[in-house]
Amino acid sequence: MKLSRPARRASLVVHVVASAGWLGLTLGLLALGITAATTGSAVTVEASVRAMKLFADWLLLPVALLTLLSGLVLSLGTPWGLARHRWVYTKFWLTLGTTTATVFALRPGVNDAVAALAADGPLPDPGDVLMGPIVSLSVYVFTTVISILKPWGLTRRGRRLRASSSARKAAVPAERVRQTV
Repeated sequence: MKLSRPARRASLVVHVVASAGWLGLTLGLLALGITAATTGSAVTVEASVRAMKLFADWLLLPVALLTLLSGLVLSLGTPWGLARHRWVYTKFWLTLGTTTATVFALRPGVNDAVAALAADGPLPDPGDVLMGPIVSLSVYVFTTVISILKPWGLTRRGRRLRASSSARKAAVPAERVRQTV
């Protein structure tokens, strides 16, 4: 399935905007996490962690899923393919992994921190509010870099598809010559 030019462009815009939004949310979460982990004010810690919960509950997962879905549409609807180029394949698995980590690690960590603070306790583990955004930010920067540089070439499947496509193109002129003789 190939996307039309307008559909490809629209999908690309959605993907880039969603990805940039995910990166921005992660930077915001990191800033709030650093604030919560380093401030001496209990009020500031609670405000920071509650803001993180708001971002994690309402914005992070929809933006992550939109990034994943739009990237999948682009990969399946363009010549890049999902498993033809190593950089696309790597981006897909990293995006799927960070989306999963958002659901099963980052959100529960933030929720645990909010619950502890609501019980008038201290921030249980600063790592709960720092590690998720740090790991996510690292992954997003890496996927941005490989999106620009497009390293590593074709996958085994991509090489096989390219070879069969080249063989078909070479066979077509020979077939036409036989038909005209």
